[in-house]
Amino acid sequence: MRRFEYHEPTSLKEALQLLTSLGEGAYFLAGGTDLFVEIRERLRQVRHLVNIKRVPGLDQIEWSDQTGLRFGAQVTAGQLEASGYLNGRYPNLRAALKALASIQVRNRATVVGNVCRASPSADTIPPLIADGAVIETYRPGGGRHIPLAEFFAGPGRTVLEPGEIVIAVTVPPPAQGSHRAYLKHGRRKAMELATVGVAVSLEVEDGLCTGARVALGAVGPVVLRAPQTEAILVGSRLDAAVLNAAAEQAMQECTPISNVRASAEYRREMVGVLTRRAVMLALEEAA
Repeated sequence: MRRFEYHEPTSLKEALQLLTSLGEGAYFLAGGTDLFVEIRERLRQVRHLVNIKRVPGLDQIEWSDQTGLRFGAQVTAGQLEASGYLNGRYPNLRAALKALASIQVRNRATVVGNVCRASPSADTIPPLIADGAVIETYRPGGGRHIPLAEFFAGPGRTVLEPGEIVIAVTVPPPAQGSHRAYLKHGRRKAMELATVGVAVSLEVEDGLCTGARVALGAVGPVVLRAPQTEAILVGSRLDAAVLNAAAEQAMQECTPISNVRASAEYRREMVGVLTRRAVMLALEEAA
């Protein structure tokens, strides 16, 4: 294994100064579950690791009735799952965390790291997009608040600028009558990347759908919103005919490719199946 230098800043300002001054080959370390694998397999040339675990304030999980859930860049998937804040509020995100790798990995991997890796098959991204999550960044001169649906620029790429770091994610509080679900399909039932992932967030009043967000994972260069599918759901009673129409539309809105995990045709078909099931599951869990 190639040697690298290790750094432990104690502030965000110091962390960014280090990353900028060290230049190419310098990477932030939070959980490291992907990064260490890439170092060992020589997929990434790392000259400097900047560990942000000693930076205060990044390990917090907070809840506010006004602003919702906020968790920092050091919060692991296991910590967020065990926090209790997801119960009854974000069942789709809870399901995604339980589907993420193994217990051992979840106790090490950070949720923000899973997001910033920008993989189209990441488990946490579809429910967070469906829930309207916002990325909070820090940079000299002032950070940004970026809707997660606008955060990705392609596989493995985000809109983060040089000298900018994600410090937290905020998820708005569920609206009255919210119904949410996440379903993942893979070749195995555990320790598997998603072949297809579908997250839905619905708002239903007196049996009528008044709001909908649908996010499709692993079927495009980034996790996709499906606005035309959402338009079919909104204003309807969510009966069998509407669900079938929404499933067909979701199949048209995705742009899957064929690879070792599945063909494009199979992925497209599963988008329809999971979209229908996710809406039904969201309504059942709320009931």
